[in-house]
Amino acid sequence: MGICLDQVHIDPPVILAPMSGVTDLPFRRLVRRLGGGFVVSEMIASREMLRAAQRMRRSSTDCAEEWPMAVQLAGDDPAVMAEAARLNVDRGAALIDINFGCPAKKVVNKACGAALMREPDLATRIMAAVVRAVAVPVTVKMRTGWDADSRTAPDLARAAEAVGVRLVTVHGRTRSDFYSGRSDWSFIRCVKEAVGIPVVANGDIAGPQDIDRCLEASGADGVMIGRAAQGRPWLIGQAAEYLRSGHWPAAPEPAARGRIARDHLDGLLVHYGLEKGLRIARKHLGWYAAGRPGATDFRYKINRMTDHSQVFSEIAAVFAPADDRLAA
Repeated sequence: MGICLDQVHIDPPVILAPMSGVTDLPFRRLVRRLGGGFVVSEMIASREMLRAAQRMRRSSTDCAEEWPMAVQLAGDDPAVMAEAARLNVDRGAALIDINFGCPAKKVVNKACGAALMREPDLATRIMAAVVRAVAVPVTVKMRTGWDADSRTAPDLARAAEAVGVRLVTVHGRTRSDFYSGRSDWSFIRCVKEAVGIPVVANGDIAGPQDIDRCLEASGADGVMIGRAAQGRPWLIGQAAEYLRSGHWPAAPEPAARGRIARDHLDGLLVHYGLEKGLRIARKHLGWYAAGRPGATDFRYKINRMTDHSQVFSEIAAVFAPADDRLAA
């Protein structure tokens, strides 16, 4: 069931979704270490990248180390998108992914992301320019449409295939839905039936039953998992093993989760520096602790701490076995 795009083999076909502020290098490394195969960078604004903004460069400097990985670009100018794609391929990107799916107002208001689903001619020019600019496969991530009255994903997918895009990922919501309601996996089948290239389904996939139902409803060639992996970087590896063998591995025990959280914090501190790394880590650590006894108090404490050594101690405490916490 794997997906083959030239030298890139996505097998099993489980992909970590691009998530701004989440799927940075430390998180992607952790997903890979825990059994995940194919990962996508955070969305990178092409124009800002070409202005050499240090923050954006940091997001995309380690492509060769992570090969094979995809770099996702957003923008509204075909020439700028093409140049940004060339830059990332030079840095070792195995695929270039174009973002036509981000629903955030700050992205849509710049005529980027999901806004381009209302501009099919411009979207097609962007895709064609990027395909011409690079020798690696180009993929596209989109939503089902702008709103319930304009679910244009099948048409945009056909245009993508016509200009040489090699794979389409569809999040089963419109832009107007944001993340409300349920992902419409059955509509993704309309996209699958419209094109001959692989289609990946995205949205509300968090466990083995979701994978089964999604693939059956959508007819997709693979799945992309996003928000469900927040605080669970092992989820991509679990899903891959399920598609490989039919077995869903057990999640790490609390002590192991604590070690993973500490490793994640350490990676963020090394990558960003102590102050920024600790600030970024807070949301991740809150996700790791969700459902643990004392999680609310844990989040309150770490959100006010500025000493990373204290945060490491709090992680150890919240993930300690229950008997140990009672004894303390």
